[in-house]
Amino acid sequence: MSEENAAPKNKTHMWARRKARRALAQAAYQWQVSQTEVLQLRREFGEKALDKADAEFFADILTLMVRHCQTLDAQLEPLLDRSAAQLDLVERGILRLAATELNHRIDVPYSVVINEYVELTKTFGAQDAYKYVNGVLDRLAQDVRSIEVAANQSR
Repeated sequence: MSEENAAPKNKTHMWARRKARRALAQAAYQWQVSQTEVLQLRREFGEKALDKADAEFFADILTLMVRHCQTLDAQLEPLLDRSAAQLDLVERGILRLAATELNHRIDVPYSVVINEYVELTKTFGAQDAYKYVNGVLDRLAQDVRSIEVAANQSR
């Protein structure tokens, strides 16, 4: 495949992931509020929110976040200035999703994960919540992806 053909596919892929992450933020919020089953969330979001989104990515991250929620909270707690239970639901959901990606999707660069979830916090979170989320995710990336972070900083 030529480079000309590769760029549009990558850009399409990027937008499909971005749309999936947007739906993930909404699904994580709903799950925290109502404990809706993952299959139900996949059905609800699959109808319209995932149109042209990476539905497989959505299902993978959502399932992993729900399955590993307690582990994610324990991993995040030392990086927080309060318990995970005291966080706003939007920020807590976004931090859990980002932690899921950082832990389980090493195919996605840590800087992309941080940027995407900071932008979602700007969209869905409180006014300056993105600053808090950014700080927590920067520290988490240093813990979870230390080699990748170090390699990026040495450039």
